[in-house]
Amino acid sequence: MSNPLFDLQHDHLQHLQNAYAEKLAREGFDSLAIYSGHADAFFADDHAPAFQSYGHFMHWVGMADIQRSWVIITPGQKPALLLHAPNDFWHLTTVLPDEPWVEAFDITLCPEPPLPQMTGRAAAIGDIERLSDEQRQALGAEAMPEGLIKALDELRMTKTDYEVACLREANRLAMAGHHAAKAAFIGASAELDIQLAYLGASRQRESKVPYQNIIGLNGHAGVLHYQHYDLTSPPQRHSLLVDAGHRFRGYCSDITRTHVGPDAPETFAALVVAMHGLKDELVRAIAPGVDYLALHDTMHRRLADILVSFDLYLDSAESAVEQGVTRAFCPHGLGHSLGLQVHDVAGLRTPEGEPKPAPAQHPALRLTRTFAPGMVVTIEPGLYFIPMLLAPLKERGVAINWPRVDALINCGGIRIEDNVLVTESGFENLTP
Repeated sequence: MSNPLFDLQHDHLQHLQNAYAEKLAREGFDSLAIYSGHADAFFADDHAPAFQSYGHFMHWVGMADIQRSWVIITPGQKPALLLHAPNDFWHLTTVLPDEPWVEAFDITLCPEPPLPQMTGRAAAIGDIERLSDEQRQALGAEAMPEGLIKALDELRMTKTDYEVACLREANRLAMAGHHAAKAAFIGASAELDIQLAYLGASRQRESKVPYQNIIGLNGHAGVLHYQHYDLTSPPQRHSLLVDAGHRFRGYCSDITRTHVGPDAPETFAALVVAMHGLKDELVRAIAPGVDYLALHDTMHRRLADILVSFDLYLDSAESAVEQGVTRAFCPHGLGHSLGLQVHDVAGLRTPEGEPKPAPAQHPALRLTRTFAPGMVVTIEPGLYFIPMLLAPLKERGVAINWPRVDALINCGGIRIEDNVLVTESGFENLTP
């Protein structure tokens, strides 16, 4: 019986075979070896950190934790998979899933770490520098050729129907965790308890999430990449920011929600509603041909309107943008490309592979592309009350309503983030 996801995966693999053949020929290579990578033990220790396979390896096999393995692409031939499957009673042996996609590969299960034997002019990509000098020499391939890497990165910028289906499922699974996190917050849980509720509802181990979940209560919501989980509940609950995702067949979701606590000022609750509205407005603007940098500028103009309408800034919206006030309240970019990596490849290049860096006034922006059908991006406007960023405004005598802002400091900040597909006619919001 046909399975729609497996049918899409079959088409995806055929698309990769055709695209890789064209790109290898253009770059003058006869074959390509893609190394999954491997984890090394911590210094002076005997266990290793959590591992994630190389993105271009996952593009083919959809398995995010495969180590010391290779995909070999030779145009005109079936792709080969050399899968490291050691005989090991200490750990569960690597096994292939009972799924139709495995029939698309010539598969060799290797009890020892394999090394492909390449012929002709060959390229090898992945963490090749981690191999020994002897292994690199025996491989006989040009490591990480820049032109080919750029071409393969660009290939990942536009998602196939299979990839979109995986991203949609990753979003669905993550949202189950977000609902559980909100419920734990209502129940006055500590940050660690909220994290555990998220993991349980989304059915993930902490080592398998696509990035370290951000679970920030109160002022911690204003630490953009907050990295801890307090063990005790705070005496007052102003806010909760949850930035957390899921990985499905290698593909990542990246969703952020901000919740209002019982001790928050009424202004904060209204600001959260306003930021949801801003996120929705920016999502509705997505369509082929729209420039992401222009959309980022729109975020700052609308954020200035919010600051003025809530009496947080006592001058015009235009001056809030011109004087850098909005950048102090939102120091990060509007979002980024999303796929096999949370911050996916080729976001700061043109389709031809030329550099297209973020502008000097927005150095944290991770995406400067013009939208095309098949791109998947995050839209994540933010509004934060971060003392170290607001202090220079006070020193400059900028027209901030400081009593009103100071009343919001304990809330930390707001970020609302959805994952959005660019379609032929507009957009599809993948975040339910």
